[in-house]
Amino acid sequence: MVTSIPTVAPRGTTWWRKLPVVHQLRQSVGLQRGMLVTGLVITGFFIVVALFAAVIAPYGFNELRNAEGLFGSQQPPSAQHLLGTTAGGYDVLSRVIWGTQTAFEVIIVALLLSFFVGVFLGLVSGYIGGWLDRVLIVIADAVYAFPSLLLAIVAAIVISGGQSSLWGGVFAAAISITAVFIPQYFRVIRAETIRIKAEPYVESAKVIGASNGRIMFRHVLRNATRTLPLIVTLNSSEAILTLAGLGFLGFGIEPTSAAEWGYDLNKSVSDVTSGIWWTSVFPGLAIVLVVLGVTLVGESLNDLADPRLRTRRKADVAPSTTAESSVVPDGSLDEVAHIDELET
Repeated sequence: MVTSIPTVAPRGTTWWRKLPVVHQLRQSVGLQRGMLVTGLVITGFFIVVALFAAVIAPYGFNELRNAEGLFGSQQPPSAQHLLGTTAGGYDVLSRVIWGTQTAFEVIIVALLLSFFVGVFLGLVSGYIGGWLDRVLIVIADAVYAFPSLLLAIVAAIVISGGQSSLWGGVFAAAISITAVFIPQYFRVIRAETIRIKAEPYVESAKVIGASNGRIMFRHVLRNATRTLPLIVTLNSSEAILTLAGLGFLGFGIEPTSAAEWGYDLNKSVSDVTSGIWWTSVFPGLAIVLVVLGVTLVGESLNDLADPRLRTRRKADVAPSTTAESSVVPDGSLDEVAHIDELET
């Protein structure tokens, strides 16, 4: 029996397997893999729609007419308007597509601001301690005690001054969501920093004379932010709901400035009692699908990150195959030595 020489992949060709989502996807099995793949497909679809909204949308988000004239108010779905028109005479399909872009813009700005501010404050508070730590804890607990939507409404009113515009609406919504998320990142990073700064390698860095800034940002920060991707995915769905809630309550964005799903739902409430269903079903369905996709991704990553919830993967090689490959034929010592050299 002649043993075939295994093919050794050159170094650097499997770097993509270590990417966060790809790594968890290869670890997942069964229901976990199904949830993760479903969430990635739904989220990826809406990301593509948001990126190419100008190409996909048949009309602009504030367009009321075409070459044939006005669209008309509350027109049912037809060949010209696949999802119908709203009470204001806007194309529903175009509003839904452009609303996807608005939603992701607000989410990206809000998560980036809350991520950097919350991580920085948590790192400084946990590492330095003292009176600064106590003051930041009191402020974070006070902010965290407010209902998230109520805090977002107050922040939106203060920032935008009650005026809905592109900057006054999108930026106010992003800042208001940031105010809700900063305490979460602060508490997580602070707890991790307090735990990590007592590790031996941090004490060794202090002994050799490393500065506090170098220790904080090179040694502590790198190990304290490993769980943040999970929090980011879970907070993304909450950010979408908070943005929709702001728009539904009248603190969203005017249709002449940008498209927003919550605002469209607010304007379609009176249509439901009249049997006009298309003005509310499609914006609401978009909210549900985006939240579902992001939540599936976040929950799947959370399960895979917890060893108690992660399902063990099946062995890639059967025991019989392993036993057979472990038998070395007579007269093939040179071949075995060559295999060992390749493996090393």
